[in-house]
Amino acid sequence: MVIEKIRKMNTEETIKKKNEKASDMMIGKWVKCDECKEIIYKEELYKNLSVCPNCGKHFRLSARRRIKQIADEGTFKIIGKEVTTENPLEFEGYLKKVEALREKTKIEEAVTCGICEIEGNRVVLGVMDSNFLMGSMGSAVGEKITLSIETAIQEKLPFIMFCVSGGARMQEGIISLMQMAKTSSAIARLHQEGLLYISILTDPTTGGVTASFASLGDIVLAEPKALIGFAGPRVIEQTIKQKLPEGFQSSEFLLEHGFIDKIVERKDMKSTIAKLIKLHEKK
Repeated sequence: MVIEKIRKMNTEETIKKKNEKASDMMIGKWVKCDECKEIIYKEELYKNLSVCPNCGKHFRLSARRRIKQIADEGTFKIIGKEVTTENPLEFEGYLKKVEALREKTKIEEAVTCGICEIEGNRVVLGVMDSNFLMGSMGSAVGEKITLSIETAIQEKLPFIMFCVSGGARMQEGIISLMQMAKTSSAIARLHQEGLLYISILTDPTTGGVTASFASLGDIVLAEPKALIGFAGPRVIEQTIKQKLPEGFQSSEFLLEHGFIDKIVERKDMKSTIAKLIKLHEKK
């Protein structure tokens, strides 16, 4: 009886391990859509530009995948690689966290900028990444964006910016907030030179990024159902003690109220940007 019991225990343990392994495989290969609750095969989702094939929800993209979708193959050349993250307030553990994120995400900071071509049109492209401290804007992010705008001015190129951010980077305090003025000033110089600036707002674009360069485009585009605003809806409701309208701070609501110019699906984004650049070419 003891031997039979041991055999049974071993069998149950083996089954349990197999089930756990199968479960891990499922987690690794499948993803659940928050919108329609459907389980989607990851490979199918990637082939569909990370857009749910059932309901059209636009999943968040890494900077690397966004660049691959937008820039012509082999044309992207990084700007500002030498810009490094500093710790001006000597915030404990900050640089260690940044280093860990660099290792995990394989990018240097919350924004990646470079010169590239979009359907043969030479541009300066900036892409923010929510995987890196939620795309928060610190001094390095502000410097990379400003350097990219200055490069666009020097090279007489359009500037294209994909925005996604949770706001200012608290570890850098007032230094982070100063990047709003810094980037806005650079955009003003771009406008003075008569160069095109297209801002694309993705989910979520909030805080100081919304309050600065994200809202200053000659043309402001957005992906469907993106959360766009300064403070979050709950904070606003608690402040004004009123219920907000349905869909408040969504791309659709902001399009209706004139804050953005057009909602563009991901499959049409590259061609739309290319058409806008062609329309604004100086003859």
